[in-house]
Amino acid sequence: MAKIGSDRTAELNALVMTIEYGGFSAAARRLGVTASAVSKTVTRLESRLGVQLLNRTTRRLTPTPEGEAFFARGRRILAELDEAEQDVTRFRSKPRGLLRMHSLVAFGLHQLPPVLPEFLRRYPEIELDLTVSDQLIDIVEEGADLVVRSGVQPDSSLVARKICDVERMICAAPSYLRQHGVPRSPDELLQHNCLHIGGYPMLRRWPFDDPAAPGQVRFIEPRGNAVANNAESVLQMGLTGIGIIRLVDMLVGEQMRAGRLVPILADVHHVEPVPLLAMYPHARLRSPKVAAMIDFLLEHFAHAPWRQPAASARRPARPTQTTPARRKR
Repeated sequence: MAKIGSDRTAELNALVMTIEYGGFSAAARRLGVTASAVSKTVTRLESRLGVQLLNRTTRRLTPTPEGEAFFARGRRILAELDEAEQDVTRFRSKPRGLLRMHSLVAFGLHQLPPVLPEFLRRYPEIELDLTVSDQLIDIVEEGADLVVRSGVQPDSSLVARKICDVERMICAAPSYLRQHGVPRSPDELLQHNCLHIGGYPMLRRWPFDDPAAPGQVRFIEPRGNAVANNAESVLQMGLTGIGIIRLVDMLVGEQMRAGRLVPILADVHHVEPVPLLAMYPHARLRSPKVAAMIDFLLEHFAHAPWRQPAASARRPARPTQTTPARRKR
């Protein structure tokens, strides 16, 4: 087997960075060299392989089919090499230093705070800088070490570790249900005041299993008299009895256990698991402080502790009186 020397690793790294960041200049900035040096390294790789890996025009660089294939395998090789080196050094390196972490609001406000004291006691040499925001950021430009987000991985240049799945649930405050009644079918939601997060049209379409067509999903688009630009505000409006809400279980699970919210139509609401991801740049792959936080998050949240017990979560709410729902315009 041919030996993979430092020159070949440099060639592979230059190609991967060029494709990931869209050009020689962007790759050079991240590698700390000149664009000319990156270009020459990639050209040397192409000459050695006897195949063109990049299509070069005056405006852009795009990988050839051979370049795409080489890039995919090369990125995995570099990631595994980084991880191997980090695993070795991790045995003699304590997690220490400033850990810049970004988290979505639902997780950063409702789940992280109770466990952070334990993390900081366990790793006294880590200084945590936590930003809580639902705004998407460029991790590299912001200098973040770790980002916690839900949904699909948006950037192929990042390493993503799944913490768990979150699920959306339909619920309302007991005060709302006492006044307006409990919807017994998805269609009855059209007669109720249903609250939404503004700016996300897909979240207005609530999915339900169709008993008449097993395996099929039908959608209801209920309306209401209030929207908010974040889930936290929708949660608070729901708790005050303004209307029915549909939010992720890591927001509403504890409220349900406390009886402040009641699950609705849980027997027919279609479950759509959404992955909760810890993401970090390749350059920080498995650094001791990042690895420590990810291991801690998996330890505490891989089992989704906010989730209702299955029997309770799947039991539809029962009305406390027969007052018909007020139809919303």
